Amino acid sequence: MKSVVSVIIGILFLTSVSVYGQKATGKELKNINDTVSYCIGVNIATTLKNMNIGDIDPDILAQAISDVLVKKEAKCTNEVAEKILSGYFSSIKGKEAETNLKKSIEFLTANSKKEGVITLPSGLQYKIISQGAGVSPKATDTVTVHYRGVLIDGTQFDSSYDRGEPATFPLNRVIPGWTEGLQLMKPGGKFTFFIPPQLGYGENAPPGSPIKPNAALIFDIELLSVK
Repeated sequence: MKSVVSVIIGILFLTSVSVYGQKATGKELKNINDTVSYCIGVNIATTLKNMNIGDIDPDILAQAISDVLVKKEAKCTNEVAEKILSGYFSSIKGKEAETNLKKSIEFLTANSKKEGVITLPSGLQYKIISQGAGVSPKATDTVTVHYRGVLIDGTQFDSSYDRGEPATFPLNRVIPGWTEGLQLMKPGGKFTFFIPPQLGYGENAPPGSPIKPNAALIFDIELLSVK
């Protein structure tokens, strides 16, 4: 425990050195407490920004923090705040999921008309880049692949190529689009898959990921081996 605390203190000290002298809302960071306070603010602001939940008034946010930490008296309890936020986030998620579903359908409809794209009854679309050879995997097999995943706007959200290491996993432990699609491939083959929301993550997008509810996904997959 002591070593963990030491590491944390060390990280905070190094962080403080790099930001001392900078101003936060007109106030200079003069000591480790100032620096930690500022860094917590950066962390909160970055999290809120990535959540894409609309405009947040920083003055009111600061007021709430001050009410809880300084005045010890907020305008509502944390329990009430959680209920309000839960309802608000559910509303946003529903609207976002509806908008993304429409965009996904439009993309997949247009994509299905492109040369070389094959659409299966499930809605999964794929394009063969190279065929490969050998025996295709079954859902119960373990596969090793290289892959790159992007959204329909081209934003990359994952890549084994960038990590410099292929991924190995049981084929029945991944999203349905992968389970179905890789069974069409043979070792050495390369396919591009266009995965509709219902065969991807649906409305349950991975937390903290660029993937949003009801997003269609595009994967370039190279099947290296099957066990």
